[in-house]
Amino acid sequence: MKQDKIGKEITSKFGNQLRTRVNGIFIQDEKILMIRHLMGDDRIFWSVPGGGMNYGSDAKNNLRREFAEETGLTVEIGDFLFVHEFLRPPLHAIELFFEVKSGSGQVKLGKDPELEDNHQIITEIAWMSISELHSLPPESVHQIFWGINSLKDLGLWKGYFNFENNYLK
Repeated sequence: MKQDKIGKEITSKFGNQLRTRVNGIFIQDEKILMIRHLMGDDRIFWSVPGGGMNYGSDAKNNLRREFAEETGLTVEIGDFLFVHEFLRPPLHAIELFFEVKSGSGQVKLGKDPELEDNHQIITEIAWMSISELHSLPPESVHQIFWGINSLKDLGLWKGYFNFENNYLK
């Protein structure tokens, strides 16, 4: 990651440490709710809503908070789906993925309260089909979407995945 202002902010707040994150897979009308992040050097990264866990709050409550912050929605959290290890230095996270069953409120672009207003990385929110996700460059989409053929595949996965993280070699 280059060290422009956004890259420095991301590294400062989230880099060079192992983080535990919660993520919600919310599918509605054959589309999944996605968040576009600016990652420094004008690179983008599309992923599902989610973020770091706060000490003393369980995973489902952390995910409800993240959805409210990023999307404006109040959501019902469903089943735990799988664990993914994200490793793209300086970022390293153990990500817990949950099904999101329903939401109330209006979808609106939120912000990351850990970042200053002039360094926000959340830039867009969208409902996307699997074909729309596949039309994006793979490096700009979370690894969990690289090899799936349908959004239903995400609900079938169980276990731990790291999708060949080879960043430390």
